[in-house]
Amino acid sequence: MEFSKKLQQLPPQFFASLVQKVNAAIADGRDIINLGQGNPDQPTPVHIVDALQQAAENPISHKYPPFRGIEELREAAAAFYLREYGVHIDPKTEVAIVGGTKIGLVELPLALMNPGDYMLLPDPVYPDYLSGVALADIQFDTMPLLPENNFLPDYNTLGEKIKERAKLLYINYPNNPTGAIATNDFFAETVAFAKKYNIAVAHDFAYGAIGFDGKKPISFLQAEGAKDVGIEFYTLSKTFNMAGWRVGFAVGNAKIIEAIQLLQDHLFCSLFPAVQHAAAHALTAEQTAVEQLRATYESRRNVLVEEAKKIGWQVEAPAGSFFAWLPVPQGYTSEQFTDLLLNKADVAVANGKGFGEFGEGYVRVGLLVCEERLREAMQRIAALNIFS
Repeated sequence: MEFSKKLQQLPPQFFASLVQKVNAAIADGRDIINLGQGNPDQPTPVHIVDALQQAAENPISHKYPPFRGIEELREAAAAFYLREYGVHIDPKTEVAIVGGTKIGLVELPLALMNPGDYMLLPDPVYPDYLSGVALADIQFDTMPLLPENNFLPDYNTLGEKIKERAKLLYINYPNNPTGAIATNDFFAETVAFAKKYNIAVAHDFAYGAIGFDGKKPISFLQAEGAKDVGIEFYTLSKTFNMAGWRVGFAVGNAKIIEAIQLLQDHLFCSLFPAVQHAAAHALTAEQTAVEQLRATYESRRNVLVEEAKKIGWQVEAPAGSFFAWLPVPQGYTSEQFTDLLLNKADVAVANGKGFGEFGEGYVRVGLLVCEERLREAMQRIAALNIFS
């Protein structure tokens, strides 16, 4: 039996191949410092785990949940946005619960677009956005994210034909993989652009809690008129170290939210109720653990940048997320440099080309190991005498 044409059209899973390489090296008995992963290394705060345990003991959690999520979690998402960003959200019509925002980001084109339609994607880009393109049988144009523009897309450089045919736009700040953050002016420009060309906007706010140097990342929905054109995806994976729990939500434009809800009515029966209750607790409880986590990532970032510069690797400090986007030394492609570090230094990083054409010349480094291991990774790289 053959796979369907849709499955055959899916792009290679970039992260799966990366994991395979790293696991093969570990299986050989090598001590790999894995800076290529995007998996939080800290545990979920105890008070959230306790909330899950209590909810799991309640027999009501053992039944099917409401198709569109429990009311408590939708209200918690709305309360979270009001508290953190001053954005009013209607929990009944402007919140969609998703089993991790990867699901929402992949399924959105299926909910809003027809085969052959076009969407706009940044380049470099989180590779799983391309899975939604393939499954919806649509096409896409790219927007280069360049260092001279602070890794923000410049809509003025897009051709008029590209602007007119686009129906959906994805943006992501703090950005994976570059670590860039958005500005109020950029989000205002995005709203105006979307309104002029009748484009729906989806902002992937996965790293919304992780901003450095005293700058809190801003929500797209804080821009005037943002809910007229778009939605924002928020995951609990990064903010609360709940990556394995697979819970997140979309908020914003009621019509887009309803499209997600309708599609999910046919695909899922929501999430395990105990997970939803614990997620609601995470969003509304005291947030000290979130600030401690952000401080941990900032400290790791500072160590990484300091140690890289010591060995002659001139890098820019990321403004947000738990990734650093580091330039490849002259004489190497991104793939060659990635392979060199893994094979000769036992350090795993993510090949920038895996994120798109404009990822060439970079590698992505995760701040997801302790400071001691970050220092050791830089010492191993220094021993290769690449930067001397």
